[in-house]
Amino acid sequence: MDLALVDFDHTVTTCDTYARFLRGIASPQQRAGEAWRVGPWLAGYRLGLVSATALRTRVTRLVFTGGDPAAVAAAGRRYADEALPGLLRPWMMERIAWHRARGDTLVLVSGSLDLYLAPWCHRHGMELLCNRLEVAEGRLTGRYLGGDRGAHKAADIRARYDLSRYRRIHAYGDSAEDRPMLALAHERWYRGRRLA
Repeated sequence: MDLALVDFDHTVTTCDTYARFLRGIASPQQRAGEAWRVGPWLAGYRLGLVSATALRTRVTRLVFTGGDPAAVAAAGRRYADEALPGLLRPWMMERIAWHRARGDTLVLVSGSLDLYLAPWCHRHGMELLCNRLEVAEGRLTGRYLGGDRGAHKAADIRARYDLSRYRRIHAYGDSAEDRPMLALAHERWYRGRRLA
């Protein structure tokens, strides 16, 4: 049996699904203040001055602090059902189906949220390593449970899976955050191309 490690945003999908999810659930007041509170961080990210982890942590705090966990979970399930099917890359879905048909262990490894990734993974027969939101006293804190996991993909994989049990490891990614995960693999795919 092989292990397939698959990033989600820009690998399985054609875009950043987390940003779209955030825009969909942000309140009108949050969206109105987005240009001032998130704009400089987004510009810094695009210039390579702000990490993906720092940007995710900031926008997560702004959108989710004080939120109702049940309402946000329901929004995540709707997003998985209604939005994600139209954002998938056909060739990547074929690769996932190929691994599933072979009986490989399929793991989605993402910096995005379990709110919509968990139902999507359940539907596609995949295990999941990703960010989860922290809840305290019945409300969302705006923080990730255990901190942002996007930059810790390889460590989280090693903590959950005994890599020596697998004949071959396949990894699919598109960003600098994925490189440590790709380094674990025998067969590496980066931005849709197989690396030598």
